[in-house]
Amino acid sequence: MHIRLFLAAAAAAFALSPALAHDDTGHDDGTVEHPEGVIHVHDAYARTTASGSGAVYFTIHNNTDTDDVLVGARSDVAERVELHTNVEGEDGVMKMVALPDGIELMAGDMHRLARGGDHVMLMGLTRALADGEHFALTLVFAHWPEMTVDVVVDNERKVDGGTADGDMDGMDHSTHAD
Repeated sequence: MHIRLFLAAAAAAFALSPALAHDDTGHDDGTVEHPEGVIHVHDAYARTTASGSGAVYFTIHNNTDTDDVLVGARSDVAERVELHTNVEGEDGVMKMVALPDGIELMAGDMHRLARGGDHVMLMGLTRALADGEHFALTLVFAHWPEMTVDVVVDNERKVDGGTADGDMDGMDHSTHAD
């Protein structure tokens, strides 16, 4: 009787293990394996605003022979997570715009998501994020497996030796109304 119960429990645990495990191809160090190489994300950090939004920046290396597209992202720290970039409007004011087609990641190349350029936008933070706190961000690709990266909140991070300005507070977010 005990053996049958043990075998049933073991079979159930084995059946559930893929659902409970970290992505089989992903690693906690910001890499995802691909048949043709490795995708690596490093230096992922976030900045937040008093208005309840934030942005995530990082560098992604496509160390494969295949082009792909970063098509989205998700995290439980925000109600909505979108890919954005900054463009200058006709009036000379910088505006954030969504990238519905994603961000191209060319084979053998790297792409930097940085302030003033492409970034992952966190809209409607579900809780306050304190400096030094970490959270998970899942990146979604057109062809590669999803990968989850660790992001640290760093509101004091300087921009290329400049000041830690509140760059998102001055942006025009009007195009993102629901």
